[in-house]
Amino acid sequence: MTTDLLEPPAPAVPKEGAPTAPPPGIPGPARRRYLPVRLKFTLTVLASLGWALLSYRLAHRWIGDLSALVGAPLAHLVIFGIAILPGFMNAFLVVGLLLDRRPARARIEHYPGVTVLVAAYNEEESILATLASLDQQDYPAPLEVLVINDGSTDGTLAKLHSVSYPWLKVIDLPRNGGKANALNQGLKQASYPLTITLDGDSYLYRGALRQLVGRFLSDPPHTAAVAGTVLLRNSRLNMVTRMQEWDYFHGIAAIKRLQSLFQGTLVAQGAFSLYRTDVLREVGGWPECVGEDIVLTWAILARGDRVGYCEDAITFTNAPTTFRQFIRQRQRWSRGLIEAFKAHWRLLFARRMSTLFVWWNLLFPYMDVVYTLFFIPGLVLALFGIYWLAGPMTLLVLPMAFAVNYLMFFIQSRMFRAQGLKVRRNPIGFLVYALFYGVVLQPGCVLGYLAELLNLRKHWGTK
Repeated sequence: MTTDLLEPPAPAVPKEGAPTAPPPGIPGPARRRYLPVRLKFTLTVLASLGWALLSYRLAHRWIGDLSALVGAPLAHLVIFGIAILPGFMNAFLVVGLLLDRRPARARIEHYPGVTVLVAAYNEEESILATLASLDQQDYPAPLEVLVINDGSTDGTLAKLHSVSYPWLKVIDLPRNGGKANALNQGLKQASYPLTITLDGDSYLYRGALRQLVGRFLSDPPHTAAVAGTVLLRNSRLNMVTRMQEWDYFHGIAAIKRLQSLFQGTLVAQGAFSLYRTDVLREVGGWPECVGEDIVLTWAILARGDRVGYCEDAITFTNAPTTFRQFIRQRQRWSRGLIEAFKAHWRLLFARRMSTLFVWWNLLFPYMDVVYTLFFIPGLVLALFGIYWLAGPMTLLVLPMAFAVNYLMFFIQSRMFRAQGLKVRRNPIGFLVYALFYGVVLQPGCVLGYLAELLNLRKHWGTK
């Protein structure tokens, strides 16, 4: 497959409960006929189970050989964790993405007012470009931007005072209290029925606000939040960012798209997402934890509301630039997942399609542990001709993994062309992503799970 990727825009210079109906002032969505979502879900599950059963039959000899060494129960746990379950998930992605058809947007005559919250901590190098990207939006309704300076110790506040936009208000917090606290302070002053969060180092692509709000207005009436698309702004910096470019372009975007199809995106990320302001206030805003965005999203799902995804509302943000920062970020995300389960474990028993993804997330710690403790050592043994854990049978997951990557690339590339974005080559980043990403990522996730289970200290850390 080709290994091209995105070309982010250059920074601009500043110019002179239960499901509820949308609040007043927000029009309902347009409707059209299409293949019922529940039928799509059923077909996707059946096809994925068929692939998993075929994989299990083909793996009998592999399981038998490993059982002779470690016993049948452990052999099954290991093979299911490194081959059968990943194969099921990849098959689910392929079939689901093939069946996905983005609902047509409603014809919107009147857009509601929007409040944008930007929590900023030591963002002096990027905050002006973020504001410039907001100024260049063509949003056709009232807009207010509340930048919460969360006790920055650099020149962030001076940068904010150096510009004057009619829609900008700066909230200066004397001490750093964390992202959740900063956003909640902004929420108290939000004036409009829709609230959008944006990171202080993000750059909105053209039309992002209009696209995001348009998707919300066109989605089912019990939609309470919509995640935007986050792509990398600093992907050309080094190999660490080149590798992550593929994760954002492929994995994260595809999972959100699939979860949205089946009525429950599990993370409306703080970097760029839309929420109904009344729902934010009803659930108490952002919780004080390291994974405030995932815990908030699950609180919205626990009300019975839907969380969507908008693939063509794009912001470019900065990714961690060193392996240490990258691992810290993924540890934080892993801790957030455990926090979400602690707060909203009842979602495991909700009668809705998105419950499958909650169980899917519950399996991640198990699969990450198996990968870290068994598969990585198995790779080392395979180098010496010992194929107990990693050998020819490991190739069972490759056909579906190839199909997933090709399909995600095809879908994303088509969306990019429609947005006027340039696709560029990143073959080395793809090779590192394909061959080594899990070796770095999954042990880091395991450390994150342990940190949360052991209740170690929490802080903003790497976003």
